[in-house]
Amino acid sequence: MAQPLRPAMAMNRFERYLSVWVVLCILAGIAAGQWAPGLFHAIGAIEFARVNLPVGLLIWVMIIPMLLKVDFAALHEIRHHVRGIGVTLLVNWLIKPFSMALLGWLFVRQLFAPWLPAGQLDSYIAGLILLAAAPCTAMVFVWSRLAGGDPLFTLSQVAINDTIMVFAFAPIVALLLGISSISVPWGTLLTSVLLYIVLPVTLAQLWRRALLARGQAVFDATLARIAPWSISALLATLVLLFAFQGQAILRQPLVIALLAVPILIQVFFNAALAYWLNRQLGEKHAIAAPSALIGASNFFELAVATAISLFGFESGAALATVVGVLIEVPVMLLVVRVVNGSRDWYEHPRPHLGSR
Repeated sequence: MAQPLRPAMAMNRFERYLSVWVVLCILAGIAAGQWAPGLFHAIGAIEFARVNLPVGLLIWVMIIPMLLKVDFAALHEIRHHVRGIGVTLLVNWLIKPFSMALLGWLFVRQLFAPWLPAGQLDSYIAGLILLAAAPCTAMVFVWSRLAGGDPLFTLSQVAINDTIMVFAFAPIVALLLGISSISVPWGTLLTSVLLYIVLPVTLAQLWRRALLARGQAVFDATLARIAPWSISALLATLVLLFAFQGQAILRQPLVIALLAVPILIQVFFNAALAYWLNRQLGEKHAIAAPSALIGASNFFELAVATAISLFGFESGAALATVVGVLIEVPVMLLVVRVVNGSRDWYEHPRPHLGSR
């Protein structure tokens, strides 16, 4: 039986100002990369099978506490909200990655190409695709709470997304990179899926089961204790990334703003589409809100890790995924505000398909 999702806390001050800490880590990383380039190149050289071991460790510290919250037994809740889950799956897996590939081609290869480094165009598009192919796992619990979302629906849609991600992430990424004429080594991509999805999910579920066997109080206390791990590891990873990216950013600071444009369009498009579809299908607001929010946000930890494994620290792909981190919190808070502010419009009597 699925464990009921405990009431999620609203974001604490540290989480609310995540974008500020990200900017500070960007500045710290750029400065450190200029002052001690040898140190960071030595860190970048610590790798096995094209996987950077320090970053791999940091990614695990980021991901496992988040995956610990996911209860795969909640998948049985799907039957209660088939329409909402259908919208979530449609937007997350059939629209989001493909529309981002189109936006990447339009903005990076066409409109913004004169202002971007010519040698990095393919890499930027690859990073955008990686970002869109990884639906949000953990932060959606926070966004759903702030928007008054149904907690069991939120849990069930995260559980089914994570299940699909194990099997679909690599094929979708490989397909879209191939369509974009970007070569990707299948071995490295599958290694990334194994390291950053399969193994963390397995370990988190084993740990979850062991904690719950000792009681809900022990489980809740552990979640509270390890909560800072994820963001701390993320910020440490950003320092490393920008230590390598520093020279490129100092040469062309406009790059970050330009890469943010397709990401922002993607966020608002997916959120609006999922929200509208749920309304058309007659789902209640508490279902539409988390469905829209999970479609708008990304599992950026996975995207960052995979970009580094496939293309390296200094790649445009890694930079593009980090831009997603930079804008995630303020943009998602704006989406939450729109969803909350439009509740009366959403719940106004409307024609919908079928009977409830």
